[in-house]
Amino acid sequence: MPTGTTTVQGVCPVLETPFTDAGDVDFDSFERLIDHLLAAGVRSVMFPGFASEYYKLREQEREALTAVLIERFHRVAGTTVVISIPDHATAVGIGNARSAVEMGADMINILPPHQFGPSGAAVREHLAGILGAIGSTPAILQYAPAQTGTSLDAASIAQMAAVSPNLVQVKVESAPPGQLISALAAQRPALGAVVGYAGVQLIDALRRNAEGVQPGSSFAEIYLAIWRHWESGEQDSAIALHTRLLPYIAYWMQGVELIIRAEKRISWLRGIIASDHCRAPSRELDDEERAMIDRFLVEFAEFFPDGSAKGQLS
Repeated sequence: MPTGTTTVQGVCPVLETPFTDAGDVDFDSFERLIDHLLAAGVRSVMFPGFASEYYKLREQEREALTAVLIERFHRVAGTTVVISIPDHATAVGIGNARSAVEMGADMINILPPHQFGPSGAAVREHLAGILGAIGSTPAILQYAPAQTGTSLDAASIAQMAAVSPNLVQVKVESAPPGQLISALAAQRPALGAVVGYAGVQLIDALRRNAEGVQPGSSFAEIYLAIWRHWESGEQDSAIALHTRLLPYIAYWMQGVELIIRAEKRISWLRGIIASDHCRAPSRELDDEERAMIDRFLVEFAEFFPDGSAKGQLS
């Protein structure tokens, strides 16, 4: 049974999928990543998202990883596992959403179908179908127009929530996200927001009372520190730390495959995963981009107390 809260609150990393150098799923590294995040203080996670390379996973791999995540993360009480449903076909999405709920998912994240340009009506029917299929399990709608081409506004999302009360949050990845976050809060029913896009606009989102952030999983400690500063009333400290981080995440977020590759290299250099392999086709880093990651690890070494990155920098 689900054990977490009914909404995402605070820092909720999207887990990467570790692969071996040969390209197989590395379950040992996946478990090590889960344990690392729990030890860092993370209490909610999402899988599989863009950062997980979900579009490169076989169905059996995705199901097996989901089962491992739910069982292992729920070993700590009060944790929340959000399972994403990125499937294009409504029937497939419904089946996978029901399966995730049966395995113990606390929440379901729904990425609207976007391949081959479905109509707005078809997208809404897809979302309603999945929301209806999971009963009272709470759901998050992932709004990522740059990645999907989906066009939704606050009023239309609120209409969906009025029909399907288990739609309780929206992951806002529009650029910039601020106006939509505020507009969602003003709707009836009001909807909370989780900001994505690596938290590039996290400070603006916090000013607009965003309830959570979903970054990648390779340096969650920095996001946890920003969030703690803000919640403690130390807003200047939160802004200063985010300002230090911004040049890096703004560069990496220029492409989905770029930030996947960068985050995996960070996780590998930190000793969290055994390989930074990405399944082809993938984005390769050049010498300057690898040097940028080295500078990042040095600049933010204070947040990596295990010192696992020492001696591995190229």
